[in-house]
Amino acid sequence: MSILDKEQLRANLDEVIWNIEEARISVSEHHIVKLVTVSKYTELENISTLYALGQRAFGENQVQQLKERMTALEELPLEWHMIGSLQKNKINNLIDLRPTLMQSLDSLDLAQELNKKLAAKETKMSCLLQINAANEESKSGFGVEEAYDMYQTIKESCPHIQLNGVMTIGAHTDDTKLIQQSFETTHNIYEKLQKEGAKYCSMGMSNDYTLAIKCGSNLIRVGSALFK
Repeated sequence: MSILDKEQLRANLDEVIWNIEEARISVSEHHIVKLVTVSKYTELENISTLYALGQRAFGENQVQQLKERMTALEELPLEWHMIGSLQKNKINNLIDLRPTLMQSLDSLDLAQELNKKLAAKETKMSCLLQINAANEESKSGFGVEEAYDMYQTIKESCPHIQLNGVMTIGAHTDDTKLIQQSFETTHNIYEKLQKEGAKYCSMGMSNDYTLAIKCGSNLIRVGSALFK
């Protein structure tokens, strides 16, 4: 990890935004894409610099690191996302941090436990349903066949969770066709869920975000491309 100077970060951010624009316009000029910076591998100073350059949304993979960073940067009006797997013993900690969006709701079990603890604290949390679109054993998330029904189930049975859409991690492969397939599969589910109020289709990271946008993603999670 190293502290990058402002010009380097500006160049990296400009490059990512340029790529987003190109991909976005190929879909439609009305297609808006939100950029969430994955800040787990970077120094606090780089987050402050990106804020100064206009970036507002940041995501962390671990509750403990999210807490440390939110505390250290609390004077900045940042939007924080939880993007990693959530362990049940960290649920209360996460609720107290009040993230803007929890992107990795990956099981019914977790949803029920989260809902119970949110109810006890008389609060709500916005979440995305994580879909394991490539059906990979190494990834958590709902299977493609069950995702739509599970979205409904959680919506009805977990009133303290506000489901705002879906999230997937592209297939872990060099085969662009398979990655594209996993994005298209997720986007199809998202389209069906839009009538249920789904707003976000979170797909795409540093190495595949332009492909994800072309497949309909409207929220991308980019880290290493910004901190190179």
